[in-house]
Amino acid sequence: MPPTLASLVHHSALKLTVRAGEDRLDAPVRWAHASELADPVPYMEGGELLLITALKLDAEDREAMRRYVRRLAGAGVVGLGFAVGVHYDDIPEALVEAAREEGLPLLEVPRRTPFLAISKAVSAAIAADQYRAVTAGFAAQRELTRQTLTDGPEGLLAALASQVDGWAALYDASGAVVAAAPDWAGRRAARLTAEVTRLRERPAPASSVVAGPENEDRVELHSLGTGRRPRAALAVGTASAPGTAERYAVHSAVALLTLTTERSRSLYAAEQRIGAAVLRMLLAGEPDHARAVAGDLYGGLLDAPFRIIVAETGGGGGGGGGGGRASRARGEANGDALGALAEAAESAAARSGEPVLAVPEGERLVVLAADGGTVVSACCEHAAAREAARRSEDGDLVVGLSAPAGPITASAAYKQAEQALSVARRRGRVLVEHEQMAAGSVLPLLADDAVKAFADGLLRALRDHDATGRGDLVASLRAWLSRHGQWDAAAADLGVHRHTLRYRMRRVEEILGRSLDDPDVRMELWLALKATAGEAG
Repeated sequence: MPPTLASLVHHSALKLTVRAGEDRLDAPVRWAHASELADPVPYMEGGELLLITALKLDAEDREAMRRYVRRLAGAGVVGLGFAVGVHYDDIPEALVEAAREEGLPLLEVPRRTPFLAISKAVSAAIAADQYRAVTAGFAAQRELTRQTLTDGPEGLLAALASQVDGWAALYDASGAVVAAAPDWAGRRAARLTAEVTRLRERPAPASSVVAGPENEDRVELHSLGTGRRPRAALAVGTASAPGTAERYAVHSAVALLTLTTERSRSLYAAEQRIGAAVLRMLLAGEPDHARAVAGDLYGGLLDAPFRIIVAETGGGGGGGGGGGRASRARGEANGDALGALAEAAESAAARSGEPVLAVPEGERLVVLAADGGTVVSACCEHAAAREAARRSEDGDLVVGLSAPAGPITASAAYKQAEQALSVARRRGRVLVEHEQMAAGSVLPLLADDAVKAFADGLLRALRDHDATGRGDLVASLRAWLSRHGQWDAAAADLGVHRHTLRYRMRRVEEILGRSLDDPDVRMELWLALKATAGEAG
C-alpha cells in the first residue's frame, strides 16, 4: 500500500510528532512538498503532505491560520508538517487550534530532520509500493495464464475475481453472459446487457466504466477482439477503483481472453473452407464424402434432421453505379447484416452446445443447423427483430428457411430455402419459411411484376374489345371459369342467356387464338384474371 502519515510518524529516522488530527493518520500520502507561499493551494493536486517553516505566515494570528488551514483542507492536502527551531521554536497555538478545528493532521518536524529526508522517505515508500504492485501484477498474470490453460475462461474469471476482490463476467458476441465468477455474479452481469451492447458498437479495443445495477459497485467493461466488430466483452465489478496490481490483473485477463476468444485468421479461414467443401458435397448428393471431410467438426449435425437457412442482403447482389464511397458503404451495411445473423447463429450454438455449419458466400450466408434447435430459433428471432425495426434502404436482410431435411435431401432443402428467400424478397419480408409457402395460397405469388406483365399482355386484346362497348368478354370469362365451364350457372351469375355466354366464349377463343378446351389455357387465363383482379377489367 502507499505511504501514510502514520507510516511516516513511525519512521524511526524522521522523529515526527503528531500535534493535531491524530484520527486521520491513515490518509495515503501521494507526495511531500515544501512551500512557503502564503497560498500554495493553486499548486496542489491533493494528497500532499505540505512542509512549511512559516517564513511568510503570521502563524500566531488565529483568524489567518483558520483561513490558511481551511484552504489547505479544501484543496485535499492530507497533512501539514511544521519545522520547529527555524522561525518558531514551537508550533504556534493558533495553528494547532486551527488544525484541530479542521481535522487536518499537523506534524511537528524537529530541526535536525531536513524536509529532504521526509521527501526521500515518501518517494522511497511510493517506489516500494509500485514495485510490490508490479510484482503482484506479474504474479497475477502467471496465475491467470495457468488457470486459462487448465480450466479455460471459467478458471480465468474465477482467478480474476479473486485478484480484484470482486466479480468478473464474460459475454459472447450477442451480449449474452457466457460465464461469471463467483456464481452469484451471473445475475448481476445479465443486467448490464444494454451497456455491453453499446460497447460492442464501438471499434475494438474499447472500454467504459459504468455503475453496477442499483449502484452496487463500479464496473469496468472491456471489448475483446482485434477486428472492427468485437467478438466478446469482459465485465469486472469492484467496490472501488482498482489499484495498480488489480489493474495489471485486468489487463492480463483482457489479453488472455482476447487470445482465447479471437481465433487466428488462418484457422478461421481453414474452418470456413472445410465448411464450404462439406456444404458443396451435401448439395452434390455425396453425404458420405461430406461426413468423411467434416469428421467430428460438426458433431452429429449431418446425421440428424436439419434445416438450411439462406440469407442475402436486400440489394440481392445489386446493380452498378453509385460511386466508390457509396458502394463501400453499401458493402459494409450488407456485411454487417449477414455478420450479425452469423453471430446470432454462432452465439446460440455456443450457449447450447449445438453444432452449426455457417458458410459465407459473397453477399449470401448459408447456415445448416439442427431442426428444432436453438440455432434455428435464434436466426428466426433475429429476423423477427429486423422485421420489427425494418429499414427501407438497400442492404437489409432477406432470409429463406427450408423444411426439415436429411443429408440425402440436402439439395432439395437448399432449393426450398432459395424459393422461400425469393418469395420473401417479392413480399418485402425479412423471413419466409418454406412450410409457410406450402400451407398458404399461391395467389400472393402473383403479385410479381413479371406475372402481372404476362397477365396484362394475355388479357389486353379482350379488354380492348370490351372498351368498344361490344360486349363484356372479361367478366364473362371470369364467371365461366369460376363455374368450371358450367354454362347455366355462369349465365345465371351474369344475368344473360346461356347462348349469349356461348357466343362470348367463342369470341374469346377467336380473339386470343386459343381453345378453352385446353386445361393449360384455362389455367393461364384464370391466373391472369387473379393477377389483375385489382385492375379495371
